[in-house]
Amino acid sequence: MHDSELAPGAEDRFNSYLDETCAPLRDKRQKASFAVYAAGLLADGSRKSMEPIAARSCGDPDLVPALHQRLIHFTTSAAWKDAPIRLRAARYAIDAMEQHEAITTWIIDDTGFLKQGKHSPGVQRQYTGSAGKRTNCQIGVSLVLANSHAEIPIDFKLYIPQSWADDRARCQAARIPDEVGYVPKWKLALDMVESAIEANLPRGIVLSDSGYGNTAAFRDKLDSLDLLYAVDVKSNTQVRRVGANGKLGKPMSVKQLGRRLKSKFAKTTWREGSKVDLNSRFVRIRVVVGKSGDDENQTPQWLLIEWPKGEDGPDHFVLSTLPKSIPLKEMIRTVKNRWRIERSYEDLKGEIGLDHYEGRSFIGWHHHVTVALVCYAYLVAEQARAFSPQASWSSCYGSIQHAA
Repeated sequence: MHDSELAPGAEDRFNSYLDETCAPLRDKRQKASFAVYAAGLLADGSRKSMEPIAARSCGDPDLVPALHQRLIHFTTSAAWKDAPIRLRAARYAIDAMEQHEAITTWIIDDTGFLKQGKHSPGVQRQYTGSAGKRTNCQIGVSLVLANSHAEIPIDFKLYIPQSWADDRARCQAARIPDEVGYVPKWKLALDMVESAIEANLPRGIVLSDSGYGNTAAFRDKLDSLDLLYAVDVKSNTQVRRVGANGKLGKPMSVKQLGRRLKSKFAKTTWREGSKVDLNSRFVRIRVVVGKSGDDENQTPQWLLIEWPKGEDGPDHFVLSTLPKSIPLKEMIRTVKNRWRIERSYEDLKGEIGLDHYEGRSFIGWHHHVTVALVCYAYLVAEQARAFSPQASWSSCYGSIQHAA
């Protein structure tokens, strides 16, 4: 990109940003390694693992091996903490995002990191939406904060399956700390949520797919944290409809209930686009979850059901503690904002090399992800500050590549 296309002050902002974000690092050598790694992730290149970054960063080929070893040490052996750096990056991006609009949603999901072999920490054959099937991969659980204009991934945790946790020799070889064992994905997500609350980050409505939302303990914990939610549940989830007089109906699955309400579905447009309007058919009712005698003591919540035109039956079910007074269109618009976490995965992987880490270290994986999150936060802030909300990611990315 030519200098004339560079956003004014981008290079100075990038350097100042790294100085502030990397302040928790203990010495100049660590800060320098972080800067080289970050610049490497932001620069052009088909592979953004450590060796290619070292090769592109050195003008002298004879110096590449030494820089490569320095980056390996920085990610796998150097003693530095991820959380303080991730938090500084998150706040930087959030400050810029909130110039347009307050944070409205906290989005939880996971993504796959496709792998060969069996030595990378947490790798096994498991389902990932990234591939749409069971395959050999690692799974990373993340928390993204978003508004209607942008999204910022603030945290990531590597999922360690039970088979790994039970094999401590294997864990030791992958540098998985002794205190790290099997934790369900929904608990990893709650750990990140609680950390974000403790950091006093701006709250939002929690969104998730049914891999998280279908777990009652997950929803109950969000309630206890005073967080509103709108989370997907599976079609066999049992609920009881709340009648106008407060009386509960017979227990049935959300899919059965949706079919009984077939005549009540109505087309709703939640976003008007320049080319295509986004719409589908929805109905919502008040329900309590479960089928036991204790249901009468539960607080009713919304069940939002989607039945797209042309489908044989309803296929999307959302339980929500959003206020009873919320308009239907606003509820749907909130639920549909979950697409933003997929956008963050696409950009992190496609532009920044989130999934390019080739080491076999648990700590190294998290350090690599931290640098990627720092890069993403800077891009988000640049886009929010220098461009309109409609600006393309690519134009922003191009200018920051130049700065890097």
